[in-house]
Amino acid sequence: MQLRLGTRASLLAQWQANWVTAQLRQRGLEIELIQITTRGDQQQTTAGPMVGTGIFTKEIQRELLEGRIDLAVHSLKDLPTEVVPGLVLTSVPERAPVADAFLSDRFDSLERLPLGAVVGTGSLRRRAQLLNHRHDLEMRDIRGNVDTRLRKLREEHYQAIILAQAGLDRLGLTKHITQILPLGLMLPAVGQGALGIEARSDDTATRDALACLDHPPTHCAVKAERAMLAVLHGGCMAPIAGWARIEGEQLILTGRVLNPAGTRKLEVTQSSTADDAESLGRSVANVLLEQGAAELIAECRG
Repeated sequence: MQLRLGTRASLLAQWQANWVTAQLRQRGLEIELIQITTRGDQQQTTAGPMVGTGIFTKEIQRELLEGRIDLAVHSLKDLPTEVVPGLVLTSVPERAPVADAFLSDRFDSLERLPLGAVVGTGSLRRRAQLLNHRHDLEMRDIRGNVDTRLRKLREEHYQAIILAQAGLDRLGLTKHITQILPLGLMLPAVGQGALGIEARSDDTATRDALACLDHPPTHCAVKAERAMLAVLHGGCMAPIAGWARIEGEQLILTGRVLNPAGTRKLEVTQSSTADDAESLGRSVANVLLEQGAAELIAECRG
C-alpha cells in the first residue's frame, strides 16, 4: 500500500512527517512526502500577530479533501477544533512532554531575570501566564521557526524566550533549554506535545493503516482538552491553557483562562472516566464560563 503524506517545510513539520513515515514503513507501507506551503509559513517572517486558527493547517486539509494527499500530520496545538466535513482525526501517537521551556544565554532561571527583562514569545497564552507570575517583565513578540528564534536570542534581541519543550526535544535542541517551567506556573496549550494524523473519513483503507499509530491514553487526553477549547470558542490565539492526563483510572483535566495582561486568572480542575473525555472537557469549559471566562477571552479580541 502506498500513501501520500502532506507536510509543511519547517524543520519541526519535517521531523513529524519523517517520524510518521518511519513508523509506517516499519509496518510495510510505502510513503511519499508531499511538501505544502501554508499561509502560516509565509507569514512567519512578517511583523504583527498571526491571523487566527488554522493558519498552518487549512491548505493541507484542502489538499487532503481534494485527494492530492492521503494523510496529514499536524501539531495538535495548531489544529482548530472545528470539525471539517470529510476529514477525521484517525490517530494520536503517544504524547511528548507538554511543558514549556525557558531559554536564556545569561540567566539560569525565570526567577533570576532582572526587573523589566525582555522576554520573547509569540503566544498570548505564554505571555499572560508569565505576566501573571511576574508583572514586571517586558513581553515582546517573536516570530519564525525554532532555529530563527534561537538565532534572535543569541543576537540579544531578548534576554529570554519561551518555547515548547517537545519541539526542542524533537529537533535535538534540548541543550538550549535553561529551565523547564513548572506546570503550576505555565500550563500548556491544548494539544501541546501531541501529534494528530488526519485522513479522509471515507478512506477506510488509509484509516485502518493508520490505526496502529494511535495511543489511546493520549488520544483520550487531547479529546478532553479540545472539547474544552471548542466550548470556550477561544481558538489558539486566546490566553487559554489546558492539560489532561490519566492518573490511575481517572482522567483529570485542568483548564485555565487569563486576560491578556495576566491580571486575572481562572482555573478549574475536574475528573471523570476516560470514556467521558469530551463530556469532561465541556464541563470544565462551562464552569470556566460561569466564572467569567468569556469576558477574559473577549479582551484579547479588542
